[in-house]
Amino acid sequence: QVQLVESGGGLVQAGGSLRLSCSTSGRTFHTYTMGWFRQAPGKEREFVASFKWSGRRTNYADSVKGRFTISGDSAENTVYVQMDSLKPEDTAVYYCAASRAYFGDFTSRGAYDYWGSGTQVTVSA
Repeated sequence: QVQLVESGGGLVQAGGSLRLSCSTSGRTFHTYTMGWFRQAPGKEREFVASFKWSGRRTNYADSVKGRFTISGDSAENTVYVQMDSLKPEDTAVYYCAASRAYFGDFTSRGAYDYWGSGTQVTVSA
């Protein structure tokens, strides 16, 4: 009922920046909370940031605080994550997720109902 498509990934040097986009479509009226997760090879998918459409509240993993910024454009039904001061350890496939819930533990994968297919981010040393 909700489709998510990520874009904007690529290869950058350490210290550089990327902006990822998550385009949403379908029954977006039923989506209240958005999240970004990432998964590096051989590791679990981990929380990066979350965003609520109502009030634009945000939350960040400690590893990205001060470097990443999540935001949303309601007119375009698109959520972004601006990634600055990138480090090699940021290398991962980045996934967009959406939840039908306004409340919950949105650092957990289980809180989300819909997922995109991911976009690769590679940061060279």
